[in-house]
Order: sequence, then structure tokens, then C-alpha cells
Amino acid sequence: MKKIISVLSIAALLFAISGCGGKSEKNNTVLKVIKEAEGMTLDQLFEKAYQESNGKVLKGLGNSSRGKTAGETFVEAMKAKYPDYTGKIDWSQPKNNTIFDQLTNDNKNVNPEFSMTLIQDGAQIKAKMIDTGILHNFVPKEWKESAGTDMKENGNPLALQTLSKVFMYNNVEASNKFLNVWDFVKEGQSPLFMGLESEPIGKNFLLMLTHEKYSKVVKAAYDALPEADKAYFKPIVDGLEKTAKELGLNENGKYALAWIKLFVSQFNLKTDDGPISVDLVKKSSKDQTGLLVYSKLRSIKETDESSVNNITVAAYQDGYIGFGGYAYKHYLQVLNNAPLPWTACAFIAYMVTTKEGFHPWGKDMGGYSSNPAINQDHSMDGYVDEEVNGEVKKINKFPAKNDRGYDWWTGEGKGGLIVEEPVYCASVTFTVGEWISSLRN
Repeated sequence: MKKIISVLSIAALLFAISGCGGKSEKNNTVLKVIKEAEGMTLDQLFEKAYQESNGKVLKGLGNSSRGKTAGETFVEAMKAKYPDYTGKIDWSQPKNNTIFDQLTNDNKNVNPEFSMTLIQDGAQIKAKMIDTGILHNFVPKEWKESAGTDMKENGNPLALQTLSKVFMYNNVEASNKFLNVWDFVKEGQSPLFMGLESEPIGKNFLLMLTHEKYSKVVKAAYDALPEADKAYFKPIVDGLEKTAKELGLNENGKYALAWIKLFVSQFNLKTDDGPISVDLVKKSSKDQTGLLVYSKLRSIKETDESSVNNITVAAYQDGYIGFGGYAYKHYLQVLNNAPLPWTACAFIAYMVTTKEGFHPWGKDMGGYSSNPAINQDHSMDGYVDEEVNGEVKKINKFPAKNDRGYDWWTGEGKGGLIVEEPVYCASVTFTVGEWISSLRN
């Protein structure tokens, strides 16, 4: 089977690349701009952007609609420095994961339109966009020099932010406290979750579970289970030992595959995290669980039937064992045939080196800039002002909304999020990925 998978992997990879038009001829003009731009400050990039795009429109394409707001504040910042600046940012958001097709087609266009993109799904970005030369990485000088930035973790490709999807459960008369990540895949459990095809970042999460770093976490959580639970899971784990070896995984791979198999076969498919959050916080959703974007809690309207206090963030519990969810990233890239490369670089630098540039995302919990210096503190988002004995005090009314921050969420033995790594995801997409796809069929 290992040889078959290897052959299929190579064939599938070649097909994926050919489907994206093969290798794109690198645009030396754009590459030269990027190289020069990486040695410049934001002020210097603003000057270049002014010279290049005054009276013009930069078109950006991104998975986040908030890029539109960031574009508006970028233009305001340009006007503050150059009052006669009349350039604009035209931001569009693709539907149904079509961003890769749009970028590929634009790259082939005789008159390309897009200069930069904000894009997610590390596996596809690596295989379809970066390796093919359609997208190029730009790392701003002041981002690199900022305290706490990590080139290895967030620089290639450059990440705008890391976002969290976390395990939650309805705590109204709950029969289980879900203190171990294996509790979410016990018999009878059906966590609410977006489909793997509609949002591939969820599949990347499962791919990452087979990484040596994270399969060790899955194994440790298994070892901490009560004997009765181990007895239930053990035949499933042992039954996947051969598959793990055939897929080239390490000794803990069978534990990761067992968890994945149970999760994929049992999760309750939903189209979006919004409806998941609305369902989960209802009194009537007793014992329901979910894996969803943490920031969705900010939008919950408090009523007699629904409340943020009706859910518990699993990893926030004392004694929780395993991983608390997963983290995916938004990446910023310059297009190979960018009509306005200097302005693209300036806009990217603005978003990752200034609080104003990151504010459209940073204003809410659950999203963390790759530049710690511009993150906002959301550790007291659950506090509200209430009058107590004639004095207004801050009361911790919604503890689940008190975001503990990036370092806690990604820390081992803390939130323990499974963090997406594009290179690893791409390397196992056509082996482990194909096996995962077969589970839901």
C-alpha cells in the first residue's frame, strides 16, 4: 500500500500543479520590487506607493471581508502623509473557496488585475500558489525587527494573523465535563463542525494531528483516560497501526488516526460557524458540543433561551488534557504579475506593523497578529460595567469571552492548539489526506 500511495501522491501532485497552469514564469520586475521593499521602512514604502498609485486603484482579493476596512484605513494613512493622494483599494472576497482559481486565472490574464491577496489554507497555498510562482512572499523590514515576531513560524509565507477554532460544550445540566480531548469522540458524541470540503482548513487541522509533535499530544491524552475509556478506544487504535505504518507515520500515528477516524465519522456537519454558535448556546442544546471559531462568542445575543454562559470553553477548565482546538492562518502575498507591487508591499507592511492596520481583525477576540506588538488585549472581554452599591464596577459576567491570548492558546499544557504548517500539510495531502477523505464517503 505504501508504494501505491507514493505513486498516487506524485501523480496527484503533478495533476494539482498542472491544474493550476504549471510553473508560472517569474516576473523579475515584481521580484526586484519585493527585494528592495524588504529593506525599507513603512514611511519609505508609503513614498513608493504614493509615486506608483496616486490616482490609481489597487485591487486585492482575500478570504476576509475585513480587508476592505483595512484598505480604507490604509488610504486614510496615505492621505495623512500625502494630502493630494487619490489612490484607492478595491477589495473583493471570493465565494466557495474559489480564490485559488481566481488568482490562477488572473496570473494568466494578459491584463492582470490583482496586486495582493489575503489567503488561507496553507496546504493549497504551498502546492498551488507558491511552488508554481503565482504568489511571492514579502517580509517587511519593521515586522522582522519587531519584538516577538518569529520568521520560522510566521514569515514564510508571511502570516497576517493566527485564528483559533476551539472545542466548546453546552453546560446546561451537562452530563460530561469533557476534560479530555478524547471525550469529544466517545460513542454517541457528534460535535458540530463545518465540512472538510467547504472549509479545507478543517482538513489541514486533521493532517497536522499526524505530525510527530501533535500525535504525541494525542497519545498522551489517550494515556490519561480512565481504563474503561481506553478499553473502548484500544481496538480502534490497534486496528489502525498497519495503516499508520503504510502512511509513513511514527509510532504515535495510530492514535492520531484513531481520533481522526472517530471525529470524521461522527461530527455533525454544518455549513458555517455562525449557526453552530447560535445552536450551541441554547438551553435546549443539552450535552451538545462543537469545534468552532472562538470569536463567534462575541456575536451571541443574550436572551432567556440563549447565553454565552450556557457554554464552556473546554480548554479553560482546570485539568483539561489534550488539545483545545486548532489554529489556522491568514497569509499575505504579492501576485507575480501585480500591476502595483510597491503599493501592495506598503499595504501589507501597514497591516502587520501598525495597530491601525491590524485593527479590523485585532478588535475582536480569537485572532492574533503575527506581530505581538500590535495585538490588542481581550483578556477582559467578558467583563461588563454594573452598578454595585451605587458604584460602577467591572463584573466578570461572561468568563468564556476572556481570551487568554496567543501564547496561552498555543502553549503546550495550556490551550494546546494544533497549529497549521503549510509545508507539512502539503507533504501529506495526497497520502493522509486521501485516507481522511475516504472516511466520510
